[in-house]
Parts: sequence; C-alpha cells; structure tokens
Amino acid sequence: MSDAYRPITALTMGDPAGIGPEICVGTMLDKEIHEVCRPFMIGSAAILQRAADVLGKEIRFNKISDPYEAKYEYGTFDIIETGDYDTDSIKWGEVQKLAGQMAYDFIVKSIELGLAGKIDAVSTAPIHKQAIKLIGVKEPGHTEIYQHMTNSEYALTMFACHKLRVFFVSRHMPLVEACKFATRSEILKDVIYIDKELRKVGLENPLIAVAGLNPHNGDNGLFGTEEITDIGPAVEDAKARGINCVGPCPADSVFNIGKSGKFDAILSLYHDQGHIACKTYDFEKSVTLTFGLPFIRSSVDHGTAFDIAGKGIAGSISMIESTKVVAEYAAKQKEKKN
Repeated sequence: MSDAYRPITALTMGDPAGIGPEICVGTMLDKEIHEVCRPFMIGSAAILQRAADVLGKEIRFNKISDPYEAKYEYGTFDIIETGDYDTDSIKWGEVQKLAGQMAYDFIVKSIELGLAGKIDAVSTAPIHKQAIKLIGVKEPGHTEIYQHMTNSEYALTMFACHKLRVFFVSRHMPLVEACKFATRSEILKDVIYIDKELRKVGLENPLIAVAGLNPHNGDNGLFGTEEITDIGPAVEDAKARGINCVGPCPADSVFNIGKSGKFDAILSLYHDQGHIACKTYDFEKSVTLTFGLPFIRSSVDHGTAFDIAGKGIAGSISMIESTKVVAEYAAKQKEKKN
C-alpha cells in the first residue's frame, strides 16, 4: 500500500447542523483512510471540535490555506476554513441559512482547488437542499453544482457497491418523466460516456449492461415497447461504435448477475431502479461517484439526518467508504495517465 499513489483528497464537511461534522471526524480518525489517500478537511474547526466533543474524541488542527501546507499525518486534522462564521448560532438538526451558506462555501472551495489542479478527489458529506435554497442556490444538489461550476460537459453519476458499478440515465426526475427520458439517443450518449470514463480508470474494454424498462423486458411488446423502439437499438448503436455492450437485460435480474462481477457496469434507466438494488445489497457501502469533472467526486448516500445530529450516534461507515472508494478511483486515473 505504501508504494501506491495516495491521492490528495478533500473532505467537505457538509451542512454543519447535520451529521456531516460527526462522520467527518470519524473518517479522519480512521487509520486506513490515511493509508489510501492524503486527506484534509474543508470546513469549520469550531464545528468539528463541537462534533468531536459529542463523540468523546480528541483532535488537533493544523489550519492551512493550501493543500501543500498539510502534514497528512494520522491524528492531525489539516483544515482549510472558508470564512469567519458565527458558528455559535448553528443549532443541531435545524434548517438554517448560515448552515446552507457554509455548506455551499465548502463545495466552492473544493471546486476552486480542483480546477487549480491542487487535489485529486473530493469526498462530500451531506448537504441540506432546503438550506442551500435559502441562499439562492438554484441547483438541486451536489452533482449539478459541481457540473455547473466546473463547466463540465457532463457529470456522470455512478453507484459503487462492492462489485456493482451502476450508472443512471436520469436521477432526480418524476418517474413518469424518467421513463419518457430514456430514449435511444440518451441511452447511447450515456453508454459512450460510461465507456470513456471506465477506460480512464484502467478498464480497457468494459462490458456494459443496459437494463430494461418494462416487466420481463416488455415480453416482445406485450408489456411495453421501449425495449424494441429505444433500448435495444441504442445497444446496437453502441456496438456499431465498438463499445462492448449488452441489453436490454431484464431489470429484475441484471443487478443480481452484476454483483458477481460479470458486468463492468450496469446502466440503470432511472433513479430508483439502480438505487433500490444497491441500497438493498449494502446500504452503508453504497457510495456515489461523479465522473466527467476535472477531478473525481464521491458522496455518502444518506442525508443530513437532522434527527440524530449532535447526539454522537451517527455512524461514519458510509463517509469512510466514500473516501476510500474515491481515493481508489483517483489513484487508478493517475496510474492510467502515467
């Protein structure tokens, strides 16, 4: 492990009123994290100290303005702060405008560092969508903010859960609209992006399975025709481009087959189709990766959990996994580039 590249990885603290500070403390105190990457915090030392106090943990800070000033030593919290906030006014478990501003500022700083080439990866703690709306943020969440502020052509979401790599044609969209959105052109575009991004992490000829939409793949048009009119043709279009692609694969079995490692990736046609499969398989070990940015970004797949924030009972497993996985993929990208 010591010979492997350890990516410089920023952890954004998320909403300071949620469990983000607590799970970041737990993650920074995990020895394995320091073996796989060079982690530092973007957040508030005062809020992290408050979280450490409720967890009964001792921490020491090394306040920095640039990742190259970090010590990257286990037991030291290298931290970049983004402003002088009235942190005493932040209340656990409440939607607050200041909390939304702080969470947004942490994201913006990570993007600034990423665009400057000073970090390899970002692992993000959860934000609260209502809180960021209070400061006028129009994007619905992390992914859209990162895509917009990096001027990226696309932001490709991937769920990583053990051997499963699951991508999505659509994410936050009403189901009836998502079904209409899964057209031949959209599916083909995503398959092309998936092939491109997986090759960047060392998969030379990735096998991509495209899920079906209807029960039993539509049963030759008996239960729907999308497999005939859009999904199947999109797979054939991809094959004609030299992409290793199969489908449509019945959605009730493709994820079970995929967890054995038979496919390098599965393209889910809408949000819950893939989310339910992964989170049922292993909720805590399901993390989100975002490809297509100038750096790789990951996130936990749970929210701010306001109901337990500040009680010292939030588990850090998902944030630890998010950070490990993004470090793994960032290292693979670095190796591929070299």
